[in-house]
Amino acid sequence: MSTPQYNYPAPPHGGSNIKTALAVGAIIASLGANGYLLYDVHNLREETLHTRTIIQGEIDTINENSSVMTSAQRKHMEELREDLDNRSRQLNQAASQAKREALTYADEKAKNLEQQQQKSAQMLSSSITDVKTAAETVNNRVTDVNKDVAGVKTELASTKTDLDATKMDLKKVSGDLGITSGFVATNGKEIEELRRRGERNIVEFALTKKDNLKRVGDISLKLQKADLKKNRFTVMVQADDKTTEKKDKTVNEPLQFYVSKSLYEVVVNSVGKDQIAGYLSTPKYQSR
Repeated sequence: MSTPQYNYPAPPHGGSNIKTALAVGAIIASLGANGYLLYDVHNLREETLHTRTIIQGEIDTINENSSVMTSAQRKHMEELREDLDNRSRQLNQAASQAKREALTYADEKAKNLEQQQQKSAQMLSSSITDVKTAAETVNNRVTDVNKDVAGVKTELASTKTDLDATKMDLKKVSGDLGITSGFVATNGKEIEELRRRGERNIVEFALTKKDNLKRVGDISLKLQKADLKKNRFTVMVQADDKTTEKKDKTVNEPLQFYVSKSLYEVVVNSVGKDQIAGYLSTPKYQSR
């Protein structure tokens, strides 16, 4: 900026001229100072305007940047909100699906449990029925056993009665040697009673005329003759390398002979056509 130009009047002459010159000098100095001040003010104004322009530009830039940032942030926020909404929808859908699957699973489990309970109840009912049936069967068997026991007791009592009767029927009879050695059995029950007593060894036999010497115990016998009508018979007895004929003997008659000093007896209980049956009675211990 250029400095303003002033046209000053010529100074007066004389003493007053000095004062005038001084006054003029003062005025000039004042004017110069004022001009300088005006110049500084003008410069300051220009600088202020320039600074304001720069600041306004910066403000506009800031406002523009702020607007741009706000828009970007708003767009980002909208994107975030949209993503959040999508995620929320997906989560809701997943939760709904999980809920449906959980309900379906629970229903299936409940149905399976109910079916298992029904099967268990049926099996339990069947087992109870089987147990009842088995218990009834056992009770029936126990009843049958009790009946059988009662029957056995009856049979035992009857057998005991028969044995008692058999004991009473057993008699001591003299043999063909005139010796009365013990009881003589006349039938199968009495023979069993003799065995039960254990006093002598009993060996049963049956002979026919067709038989050769037949081994009975430690002796041999051979039927020579059998008379059914008269209940008589004849037998050959071989013992201790000796053969003895017992001729024309009757049933239940003890045929006596000695073997090593021990008395043996042969008793024939029945006579048939060409056959006889009976038993051999020997001592428990042989005499030496």
